[in-house]
Amino acid sequence: MVERYLTIGDVARRSGVAPSALRFYEQRGLIAAERSGGNQRRYERTVLRRVAFVRTASRLGLTLEQIGDALATLPDGRTPTAADWRRLSRSWRGLLDERIATLERLRDDLDSCIGCGCLSLDRCALQNPDDRAAALGPGPRYLEGDDPSDVGAGR
Repeated sequence: MVERYLTIGDVARRSGVAPSALRFYEQRGLIAAERSGGNQRRYERTVLRRVAFVRTASRLGLTLEQIGDALATLPDGRTPTAADWRRLSRSWRGLLDERIATLERLRDDLDSCIGCGCLSLDRCALQNPDDRAAALGPGPRYLEGDDPSDVGAGR
């Protein structure tokens, strides 16, 4: 007979997620546990699917807040179905497309650019004279898709 409830150790072994992460997911409301008479966590078997959902969404680059928001759209905190996954994953496509585009720019500029213009101070004076990229905001502006011509830097 299959037990209805799993211990935290069972869930950790089956999901590949450390018990500390499972407790953290529970604190964040991503998964739920009941308590035994001895105050030990007991998880329904369906928690394995929720943990898989969280892990997969995390690998896609979603924050735990975004994952929690997605899970909150499910009625009564139920476990996501294949149809739920299709619906939710469609809403993430734009975010993934942006990340893919950023990674492609990084790959394409890897030999010569760290985002501000280049790795060379000599070239940087040509690509980003007077540090014009600073006006676009923090971080590697050109790598993140900002157009150097937006600040008259020219490329």
